[in-house]
Amino acid sequence: MNGDWCTTDGAHRLKEKIESYWRDKGYEVDINLVEAGFIAAMRSGRTDVRSNMINGMPTRQEVTKDASHARRKAQSRSMMQPGWVN
Repeated sequence: MNGDWCTTDGAHRLKEKIESYWRDKGYEVDINLVEAGFIAAMRSGRTDVRSNMINGMPTRQEVTKDASHARRKAQSRSMMQPGWVN
């Protein structure tokens, strides 16, 4: 079944889909798959998809080498410029 996200294959597809979505928007998310085994109520096994997101939103933006370099350069520039005199 294509829309079943609880199977192992479905959980892997969902993991890739979520990571890809947020990566395209510049965010980094950590997705973990947890095998829950056989669940009597479901009459089958299941795989849980868990992440570090809060309320469905990523907790941190992806840091690229360019952004990291620009941030360090801006910080060093501001340290060299004199501040206001009190």
